[in-house]
Amino acid sequence: MRLDTDPNLSLPDAFYEALIDMHRGLSEDQSEKVNARFILVLANHIGDLEVLGQAMKIARGDAAAGHPEPARQEVIS
Repeated sequence: MRLDTDPNLSLPDAFYEALIDMHRGLSEDQSEKVNARFILVLANHIGDLEVLGQAMKIARGDAAAGHPEPARQEVIS
C-alpha cells in the first residue's frame, strides 16, 4: 500500500485548531508526551508498517541537514 500524501482533510483548519488545543496549557515535556501518544494511536489505527515507514521518511525529511521538508518527488518515487 502507498501512503496517500494528497490533501485529505475535510476541515484542515479545524484539525489544526484541535491539534493546537491539544497542546494548550501543557509544558514542553507534557506536549512531547502527548505527541508521542498521538503518533502511537494513529500508527495503531494505520497498522501497515510499509505505510508507516513511508510516513516516517517524509516526516524526517532532511531534518539532520536542517531541511525538514524534502521535495515531494523524492519521497513518492
